[in-house]
Amino acid sequence: MRLFSAVLLTLLLGSAAPVRAGNIEVVRVWPAYRTAQSFDRIGLYFNGGENSAGKSIQRTRPATRDGYYFLVRLDNPGAAVAGATLEVSVITPASPEPQAFSFKADVPAGSHAFDLGLTGPDWPGPKSGAVAWRVTVRAPDGAELASQQSFLWARPASPAP
Repeated sequence: MRLFSAVLLTLLLGSAAPVRAGNIEVVRVWPAYRTAQSFDRIGLYFNGGENSAGKSIQRTRPATRDGYYFLVRLDNPGAAVAGATLEVSVITPASPEPQAFSFKADVPAGSHAFDLGLTGPDWPGPKSGAVAWRVTVRAPDGAELASQQSFLWARPASPAP
């Protein structure tokens, strides 16, 4: 009976969800290359402004819209987080070393999407895709609030010879 209780306790503790400050959750990340034309909307022709369609759009090179984007959907059941940082770390076919990009953003309460673009010289081109990536949401003090990564980001260590 004591063994059963120990196993049950271990299973319950092992299955607990990780605790995140602020309870922010990265619901989904959709990485894809997008052309400048994919951002064109009818409003662009009437008022000259880019229609964000209810999401926050940020680019490493704001003047360039072509690039590789990470559409990140966050769920924040708590209070808004002003001055947060969204970090995108990515490994490209051009280099095995990860490159990191930071975007300052206010994370509102509720569900919100962020379109984070690696644009201009920060991305090798339309035929390149991310080999591996990791998106991290950080509080203003740098504490990690949430993260999500691709399967290949957590590649297993090489076996010892």
